[in-house]
Formats: sequence, C-alpha cells, structure tokens
Amino acid sequence: MDLAGLLVQAVSGAVGGSAAGAAAKNYSLGAVGNAIAGAVGGGILGQLMGSFAGQMIEGWVGDIVGGGVGGIVLTLIAGLIRNMTSK
Repeated sequence: MDLAGLLVQAVSGAVGGSAAGAAAKNYSLGAVGNAIAGAVGGGILGQLMGSFAGQMIEGWVGDIVGGGVGGIVLTLIAGLIRNMTSK
C-alpha cells in the first residue's frame, strides 16, 4: 500500500462523491457528507481495484479512476440508505 496512491484515491473519491451528490440531489448527503463518503469510498474501492485489477490499470490513472468510482458508488449507496431509513 502506497501512501501517495491512497491520498490520490481519497482526494479523487471526495471529488467523485461531491459530483455524485450534485448530480443526484435525492441521494445527496450535503457538501461535507458527500466529500467524506466519497473519500472513504475512494480509498476502499481504490485499494480493492488495485488488488483485483492487478496489471490492467496501474499507477496514477488506476488510483484516480478507482478513487473516483469508489467515491461515486459509496456516496450513492449512503444516500440511498439514508433515504430509505428516513421514511
């Protein structure tokens, strides 16, 4: 695990989570919530993508893509769960 890669994944996840929250207003957690969920999702999925994808996507591109996708996915899942529990 590379600390610089993890940082890139978390930052790109926060950006992806913020974008997902802005695009899907029904699933938004607020600006800070979207960024936090995105950063966590980016770190987790970015690490998993590195483990499973292996040599297919590596380096900075893999970190950015994995972090961004992870941020989007976790933000939308957290927003969906929040909406389901608030009803």
